Amino acid sequence: MADVKVYNMSGAEVGTINLNDEIFGIDVNEHAMHLAVVQYLANQRQGTQSAKTRAEVSGGGRKPWRQKGTGRARQGSIRSPQWTGGGVVFAPKPRDYSFKLNKKLKRVALKSALTTKAVENKIIVVDELTLETVKTKEMAKVLTNINAGQALIVMDGSNKNVMLSARNIPEVKTAAVNTINFYDLLKYNTLVMTKEAVAKIEEVYALWQILNIMTLYLNL
Repeated sequence: MADVKVYNMSGAEVGTINLNDEIFGIDVNEHAMHLAVVQYLANQRQGTQSAKTRAEVSGGGRKPWRQKGTGRARQGSIRSPQWTGGGVVFAPKPRDYSFKLNKKLKRVALKSALTTKAVENKIIVVDELTLETVKTKEMAKVLTNINAGQALIVMDGSNKNVMLSARNIPEVKTAAVNTINFYDLLKYNTLVMTKEAVAKIEEVYALWQILNIMTLYLNL
């Protein structure tokens, strides 16, 4: 197990914590992470773009000029794609870009992202993260104390004061354990977690591991 230092909100070291190798020490699967990011970005697309084809543009019912004898190229409609104001050849239409990934693949991707942060020493664990009032200045001071610049802050549950205090800080995002995703883990340089958040992540993924083993046993 990897040992990570635990800091308080003042930036002082108050202990260490062991990270579970089943979650923070697996063999990184870059392909799984790539697919997870592609899926996340695809699912964010609205897919509302639209343009008209030549059949949908109004006008152009009459032939512009006769077929032969004018010396000009033959034309059938002023709404053909080559005409100004004409239709689009392969016009984009509203569509759904989202697609699904296997649950096991998504878990491998998330574990790979967490392992990457652990290997690169970009995980900062704090013993607790609480604020009595909503104060952006105080939250920025805490991040400076623990040397976290561009950071994703993961907490156990929702601490409203911390979330509201951090939302106006550039390049900082807060998330609960059950809302973290692969894209944010890779996007932000530093992963800041509370001890409770680490324990919750290990508990959830340990449960998934047990369920997978039970499933394999039942399928034998």
